[in-house]
Amino acid sequence: MYKVSIVSLGCSKNLVDSEVIMSALENRGYTLVEDESEAEVIIVNTCCFIEDAKMESIEMIIELGELKKEKCKAIIVTGCMAQRYKEQILNEMPEVDAIATIGADLTKAVVSAMEGNKCVIDSDWDISGDRVLTTPSYTAYLKIAEGCDNHCTYCVIPSIRGKYVSRPMEDIISEAKRLASGGVKELVVIAQDTTNYGVDLYGEKKLPELLDKLCELDLTWIRLQYCYPERVTDELIDTIARQDKICNYIDLPIQHTEDRILKLMGRHSTKAQITELVNKLRSKIPDIVIRTTLITGFPSETGEEFDAMCDYINEMEFDRLGAFAYSCEEDTPAAKMPDQLPEETKVSRQETIMMLQYDVANAKAEQLKGKVLDYLIEGYDEVVKKYFGRTYADSPEVDTMVFASGAKGLEPGTMAKVEITDFMDYDLYGELITE
Repeated sequence: MYKVSIVSLGCSKNLVDSEVIMSALENRGYTLVEDESEAEVIIVNTCCFIEDAKMESIEMIIELGELKKEKCKAIIVTGCMAQRYKEQILNEMPEVDAIATIGADLTKAVVSAMEGNKCVIDSDWDISGDRVLTTPSYTAYLKIAEGCDNHCTYCVIPSIRGKYVSRPMEDIISEAKRLASGGVKELVVIAQDTTNYGVDLYGEKKLPELLDKLCELDLTWIRLQYCYPERVTDELIDTIARQDKICNYIDLPIQHTEDRILKLMGRHSTKAQITELVNKLRSKIPDIVIRTTLITGFPSETGEEFDAMCDYINEMEFDRLGAFAYSCEEDTPAAKMPDQLPEETKVSRQETIMMLQYDVANAKAEQLKGKVLDYLIEGYDEVVKKYFGRTYADSPEVDTMVFASGAKGLEPGTMAKVEITDFMDYDLYGELITE
């Protein structure tokens, strides 16, 4: 059997797919290696959600192609870009030896590529949900559904990943139990739309029930991402408020604030409805941390509409916010819309949004001074002589880090208390509280 390395690009949902692939290959006798230079076969799990992600995937494949002069004998491409552009990749990228579409048999792709046969593998692969965790041992993502039914006009995901398919609740709970027994303390619940969980399987939204069942497990934090505003119900809000293990944190991508643009995007919320939801969350859960994302420069977005979005950001003061310049993706309804904006306008507006959010974030950080928060230690920085980690307010990889001074010798994954004393840019500083 061959030595195989997997490079995972894109979102956390893609990372879970990579972890499942790694486990399946290992169970079939392949040896997994972290160092690509030691691998005979390299599998690239790609992303193509926006143009930047597509370019990152292409650049990675070209870079890894240099390793074929050494030990590497084959490069296999899978994931979203392989699904969307399989023939083009195989025909136009000489570095690539095989394509495995989403859910296809990677072992067939490996065997064929190593035999010198360029191919596209589309056959289904019957693999278990076991995973080789690539995240720190105390944190794991839990994917509860595949695909998406929302059909936002700018998005290619439904055409790549298919319709929304919920995982059976018993399968999710079984996986969560395995993760908890393996030492995972923080579960990050993900899907293209977590709030739609269960509608296809059970005829109704089942996310609150799923969360209640997860709270019965030996976990410390359960974190909720990718919640569509129009599907955040009172029942879900009450569940978050009632369950101590569920972080008072919600990822709520609104994408825009102005009704005309929201309608063009195919979104189902209005500005008034978004405002009502945010106010309700903050009323029922006073320390709730709300993360959102925005798209700047959507086709026909006027200066007045952009200014109104800026005013809204200052008014609502979202705790965490990311902004992305609109990416014109082929075969989407938005790509065919008139009045496409220049790239420099889209990027300039994105930068303006992030500058506004920087001021909001600093004001939020100032309010945290003197507060004591639960703290997950992720490591120790020998240069600055401080621990680094996160509070309930911060999701892995995308949010704020907290640097803390105090007791020595604490291992990554240790839960502690930290008193916030200062901040710089988006990071916080504090002192560990010892009993």
